[in-house]
Amino acid sequence: MEINGMPAHALLVHGAVVFGPVAGLLAVAYAVPALRERLRGVTLVTAVLAAVFVVLAYLSGDSYLEDNPALSNIPAVDTHEDRAAFALWVTLAFSALAVAATTLRTGRAARVLPLLAAVGGVATVVAVALTGDAGAQAVWGG
Repeated sequence: MEINGMPAHALLVHGAVVFGPVAGLLAVAYAVPALRERLRGVTLVTAVLAAVFVVLAYLSGDSYLEDNPALSNIPAVDTHEDRAAFALWVTLAFSALAVAATTLRTGRAARVLPLLAAVGGVATVVAVALTGDAGAQAVWGG
């Protein structure tokens, strides 16, 4: 999969690296009751964008590996691939929690979901950072 002659993964990964951590940090801030109304919309939108870009980065990475099977024998690529699978599921779970937290306004769930989304947000920041680091190590070494 390519975009204008460049591997799509190299481009799409930037969306995941930006929106994943930003959405995670916004979810942490959203857990503060005084900030909820101001952050509701931006938290919702960035959480959805994080999920979209992480899925696209994951799928384009799979496509890149299929097109370049020799890369599968490199341990750093295996590490990146394993971390990417973990980051995918963490981000999807977090995004679901963030969407629920920002759309439910009454009841017990409306009080608990922002806290769960904040925990998921922290997990997303960590998972995306570790995945990105493993990808950078696979490409640039070190």
